[in-house]
Formats: sequence, structure tokens, C-alpha cells
Amino acid sequence: MSRDRPPSSSPRRGGRPPSGRSGAKSRGPGRPGSGGRSGPPSGGSRGGRRPADSRGEARRAPLTDAERRSKEVKARRGPKTERPPDHERRKIEERTTERWVDEGSVRDVAVAATDRASLAPARRAPQPLDPSVAAALVGELGHDRGNRLSARLAMASEALDRERYDEARRIAASIAKEAPTVAAVQEVLGLANYRLGRYKQAAKALATAHELHPDAAVLPALADCYRAIRRWSAVERVWREIREISPSQEIIAEGRIVAAGARADQDDLRGAIEVMAPATKAPKRVRDHHLRQWYVLGDLYDRSGDPISARRWFGAVAAHDPDFADVTDRLRSVGR
Repeated sequence: MSRDRPPSSSPRRGGRPPSGRSGAKSRGPGRPGSGGRSGPPSGGSRGGRRPADSRGEARRAPLTDAERRSKEVKARRGPKTERPPDHERRKIEERTTERWVDEGSVRDVAVAATDRASLAPARRAPQPLDPSVAAALVGELGHDRGNRLSARLAMASEALDRERYDEARRIAASIAKEAPTVAAVQEVLGLANYRLGRYKQAAKALATAHELHPDAAVLPALADCYRAIRRWSAVERVWREIREISPSQEIIAEGRIVAAGARADQDDLRGAIEVMAPATKAPKRVRDHHLRQWYVLGDLYDRSGDPISARRWFGAVAAHDPDFADVTDRLRSVGR
């Protein structure tokens, strides 16, 4: 039974209360329908009139509070006066309504805001390509088609920068079908595949890009692709090329990390630590590539069972950037 359901003694819909009782509370003694007695008192007439008292006047039941208030309101209003038939019609005709005039201030502001939103560019315009790349595409495909694909390649490069790797790969792959000998096209295609974990395709495109136009910047990614597909000799070859070219410190650091990782993948932790040895020299100014190398050193020492050295290098990273990767957690867990 629901808690809100009335008790069984309540009046039934359309019928009489059971046992002659009303379900509602009485508001006044003897008032019909108020919850008291529903019929005249014993000895009364069917018309509901009471017997006359000794003075011959009929006695009436006391007025309830609601009845007294109703009589007081009627007395204050005075006698009801008859209104002419057309009174209500004249009131409706004479009634006035307020008119709102749109002066345009709010609407103009809303329209201007809508216009600004609709005119806002959905994406940033792609940066123009290097003139030499555009010239290579024009030389390969002619003026009109070359310029059109130059704009497409700029879009692919922009997508790569914004980490929309699948979009970059799709655009670059379509351009590579028409201009396979343009190094920049192969580079974008290779880097997009690399970010998507398609290492075999990435290695092919990056190697082609480097053959067409040697660039040390693509070599660490190429070495990492070879590492992912377990081509260890290719990793060593690319690492040797990086050292011979002697590019920027950032590129050397990335190549060193990949080469050490390849050694560790082959369970040669001692050889991996030897590869990372140059990174132990204190730099004049700590940069991001130093932190990455120190983190790798900490990881290698931790894996080789040397918690003191691991804590040293993880601590060096945390001292400069406690939010670097998971270095804080690694530092706490060393030796446990």
C-alpha cells in the first residue's frame, strides 16, 4: 500500500462513505458536507428547519468563520447594481495595451555578436611553404598543379604540427603519388606515419626523404623506426651517421637516446649506459634535452640494479622540473 493512499474509511469516488462516516474532518457542527452529521437532527423536518423556541422564532445553526467573512465582504460592497448590457463591451474597446518599440540597440548587439562568430575562422591559415619546396613542386608538376599541391602540402604540415596525424598522412600520401621525388612530401608523410605508430611505412618515407635531401633532423626519428621494427644494425648505422654529421646538441641527444634504447632492448644495459656516458657531463645551462637524457640514465641504472645512481639522475631531473614525465613517482619507487 502506498503511503499517500487514504485510509479505507475515506469516501469512495461517486458513493457514500462506508459505515455512514465522512473521511474529511468536520469544520463546523451540523454543517452538511463539512464532515459532521450529513442529515437534520432528530425531530427535525425534511425541509431542514428547526423547531421554534418559546418566542416563536426559528433557531438557526451558528455561522462558520467562512460564512461570517462572506457576509462582511458583501456588506462592504453594498447592494449589487445592474450593469447595462454594453458595459463589458465598452470596457474591452476602451482598454489600452502597452506597445514595445524595438529601437535596435539590443538587437544590433546580438546581430553583431552573431556576425563575429560566423566570421571567425574555423582553423588557422596554414603557414606558407619554404619557397624551395614550392619551386620543387612546380618544377615537378607545372605551375598550376604545383601551386595547388603546395597549398595542400602546407595544410598537411599544419595538421602535423597540430597533432592531427591521420589527416596529415592522408594529404601527404595523396601528394606523394604525384610528386614522389619531393623530399618535403616524403618527410611529412614519414613523420605522420611515425606518430601513428606505422613504423615500417615511416622508415621507408623518412629514408627516401633523407636520400633526396639529406637532413640530420629526420635521422633520430628514422633510427627510432628501425628500433621499433628491430632492425638493430640499421639503428647503429643511423646513429653513426648522426655522430659524423655532428649536428645540433638536441639532435645528437635524441639519437643517443634511441641508440641506448636499442641496446637496452637487446638486454645490453651496460652498453646502453656507455652510450649515454657523454650525457653525464654537467652543462652550463640545463635544457630539455638534458632532462630527457638524465631520465634515461636513471631508468637504465634502475633496471640494472643500481638504485643509488638511479636516484641521483632522477633527482637531478626532479630538481629542475618535478613535473617532468613521472620522475617524482620513479624517484619514490627506486630501490623498492
